[in-house]
Amino acid sequence: MVRTFRDYLEDLRQRKETARGTEKEVETQHKKRRLTARERIEALFDPGTFEEIDSLVLPRYDSYLGGKGSRLGDGVVTGYGLINNRHAVVAAQDANVMGGSLGEMHANKIVKAMRMALEYGCPFIALNDSGGARIQEGVDSLGGYARIFDANCEASGVIPQISVIMGPCAGGAVYSPALTDFVFMTENSYMFITGPDVVKAVMQEDISLEDLGGGRVHSQASGVCHFLSTDDRECLNQVRALLSYLPSNNQDDPPYVPPRDDADRRCPELEQLVPTEPYKPYDVRTVIGSIVDEGRFLEVHQLWAENMVVGFARLNGYVVGIVANQPMVLAGCIDIHASIKASHFIRICDAYNIPIITLQDVPGFLPGKDQEYGGIIRNGARMIYAYSEATVPKLMVILRKSYGGAYCVMSSKGLRGDLLFAWPNAEIAVMGAEGAVNILFRGDLKAAEDPAARRKELVEDYERKFNNPYVAASRGLIDEVIEPRDTRRVLIRALELTLSKRETHVPKKHGISPV
Repeated sequence: MVRTFRDYLEDLRQRKETARGTEKEVETQHKKRRLTARERIEALFDPGTFEEIDSLVLPRYDSYLGGKGSRLGDGVVTGYGLINNRHAVVAAQDANVMGGSLGEMHANKIVKAMRMALEYGCPFIALNDSGGARIQEGVDSLGGYARIFDANCEASGVIPQISVIMGPCAGGAVYSPALTDFVFMTENSYMFITGPDVVKAVMQEDISLEDLGGGRVHSQASGVCHFLSTDDRECLNQVRALLSYLPSNNQDDPPYVPPRDDADRRCPELEQLVPTEPYKPYDVRTVIGSIVDEGRFLEVHQLWAENMVVGFARLNGYVVGIVANQPMVLAGCIDIHASIKASHFIRICDAYNIPIITLQDVPGFLPGKDQEYGGIIRNGARMIYAYSEATVPKLMVILRKSYGGAYCVMSSKGLRGDLLFAWPNAEIAVMGAEGAVNILFRGDLKAAEDPAARRKELVEDYERKFNNPYVAASRGLIDEVIEPRDTRRVLIRALELTLSKRETHVPKKHGISPV
């Protein structure tokens, strides 16, 4: 009997329909307050643009499994489409197929999608929802993880890689997200390194999965997660928002958006937002909101190392990365976590051609035994390395304090900062005037008839001679002292000049960054 095209098409449609799962499986996922893999893809991509690939793949050991649990596609949906009208590639694990577990062909699909994204120069997004390695496939499963890790490393700094944790992510699986540029988590997802003691504790309910490695834990305590969301849809909208600031690859410029905000707009409110008293706190996010286009700022790592604020914004339509001390937390001091947070963000900006704006108000590195024992020297050096290595435009504004080594590490002229500005109230010195006077004039103060009056006199003299922006400006270490209200206008003009910057380093295989 000769088969017609109708027969062939019916066979194809039936095969693809079986890969989509049953209504019961969809209901099971929804009861967990999670979307299915295909629903997630629909929410992530522009409507009607997603094209699936490898939908007919089966596990190599399908016969060994006796067909139980296996399904066309092998538990991961891969393909490409448009996000914000630009191409992207995705791999979305399907928790309804063998718990989303990773086997050989499952891994091959992910690696194929990653290499496709690398070859065609577009972002890769992994939607993780998996119980881990597929036990039935043994070492082939583990080998699959290794190939994924290698593909992560090869694509690093070439295309944006985004991991979205939307369910369990345990064992070796956690290292792929850790190798990517950004990690998103929902509040009912979790990541942890599995061990016998951990499994036993969870089974005995001595500890919950959320306490062990839930989204909030990794957003606040470990710093693994960059963005935390309440549910799947909010999370995927955040991914779309982030991609609107990133180029498709390291050869492209970030997406320019014609501005609706006036490039010459002055910001007189800055003179009220930032107190002139050096130790009075304020929220640096209000300063950022005043300066950037329409006040829009996408903060990264919002809940971790809150004494440092980093994120993306636009100035006159151009994407910029912002690094700012936060006086509301630890007085803006730089500690170990802040150093790691800032250096990671700086290197991402440099990799993807995003200019860096540094807003400095820092009394120094955080002192203390815990910081010293924890490696503040090594971790602080990460910031030095990141700023020095960055070849993108580097602009800096000193809002208030700039003391000691912290001045050096945050985009200073010595680290090839391009254009540096300071407000007239800025204090630039090794330390605050009172501390300097207590050290330099200890004997003088002891001998004075009125130590308090003498200290006040010496502090005022020190501030006049040393602790102000004009000394740095006289040495060319600050390019200009500006009025706070002109900050937006000055930064935009400096940015538009430096966008044509082309800087290279001494030829070498690679540097050795402090880790």
